[in-house]
Amino acid sequence: MKRKVGSTEPSPRIKKRPTVVVPDYCDVTMQQDADGEYIWPAPKERMERARSFIRECAESGRRTLIVPDKDADGLSSGVIVYRTLEALGLDSSLIDVHLLSKGTTVHSESQRQLMLEKKPERIIVLDQGSRSGPRIVDDEEVKCLVIDHHNATDEDRPDGAEFISACSYPPVATASLLTYELCKPLNSQVASECGYLCTIGTIGDLGQTLKWKPPFPDMTEVFKTHTKKAISGAVSLINAPRRTATFDVESAWDALLNTQTPKEILSNPRLREARAEINDEVERYTHAPPKFSKDGKIAVLRINSAAQVHPVIATRWAGFLKSKALEIVMVANSGHLPGMTNFSCRIARCALDKDPPVNIIESLKAVANLSTTDLTTRMGEDFARGHKEASGGIVPHAEFEEFMTLMKVGEKPDLVPGAEGKKKSIKVEQKNTLNNYFSKA
Repeated sequence: MKRKVGSTEPSPRIKKRPTVVVPDYCDVTMQQDADGEYIWPAPKERMERARSFIRECAESGRRTLIVPDKDADGLSSGVIVYRTLEALGLDSSLIDVHLLSKGTTVHSESQRQLMLEKKPERIIVLDQGSRSGPRIVDDEEVKCLVIDHHNATDEDRPDGAEFISACSYPPVATASLLTYELCKPLNSQVASECGYLCTIGTIGDLGQTLKWKPPFPDMTEVFKTHTKKAISGAVSLINAPRRTATFDVESAWDALLNTQTPKEILSNPRLREARAEINDEVERYTHAPPKFSKDGKIAVLRINSAAQVHPVIATRWAGFLKSKALEIVMVANSGHLPGMTNFSCRIARCALDKDPPVNIIESLKAVANLSTTDLTTRMGEDFARGHKEASGGIVPHAEFEEFMTLMKVGEKPDLVPGAEGKKKSIKVEQKNTLNNYFSKA
């Protein structure tokens, strides 16, 4: 309705939401040791012990088994170790790799047996997370090194394993960055031959907008040799095969190991095919409508896909949904593994500047602890794993539904006292819809 000429009634103004200022990843308070020196990417004594382990593998001619995680960060870490061992003189015939089967961990009995069958003398586990438990393989003669950056304590390690983690020393290094920093002093070839692998893994975990500021290493020369566009493209391709229903991690590993530049990876036909398949699957499920926990802090989207697209969809929605209460976006996938619900959680962008910071792992455990039964035990060790900023889990369907009930997903929030007498707000049609948003993306 137009105002009449001469009307003194002010035009209604829409109050804009404040812009969320996300600090740079490296703009954090670093930990210091007793001498006032900064601790990064991990304590010096741990770094030296890990280097000694890697050096001993090569110098003693040990049959070494590399066990990397399935994503760009884990696979890049594995290739860095592989090339470092070769540079140190270990014959490639003595280096083997074990890629985990779909839906398993390094602690799964089936994988422990498969690793043992390869008859290793040394095992290097990368980016798999770490928790207390039995030895990686049932052979006391086999020594193991765990290199990681997921949330863990000093006690969260397999029996008999050497353990180094970056998780407690901000800005937390990715597994590939920690591995790169470990291996650089061991041989002069590492910096020149593995720098781009470090960037592939790190960008894979932290995103393309990452600013390589201290204490992160200066990668100026790497980005002069290899464009950021090529590196980002390689990240997308390396991550694609493991997301497919066939869980084709081997194709991604082979592509990284058998090329010398990210540009070579871009032309790999199998990786391109896998990426197209995942793009189609993401588009198919990304418009699933969210429901909210009663307190409004968690948005939940439910999908049913054999592909591992729930992390991608969670990341997309985390950048889109906005509300004062919202903290976490969860995407639950009931079709990835038989009988299990895989779910991924990300901090909503609108909550990134909250003080204190959102801790997904603590939030998930807090909900689970509301149970008056043994729900936490029944959900198992794969619940609330990963990082404080990006967590998730794999739990049986029935237990996940119990968890949803505890969150009161879909229930309306309680009315604020005195709100009953307030007038209902006028409904305004939203023109910037989710379909429009993702069609532009």
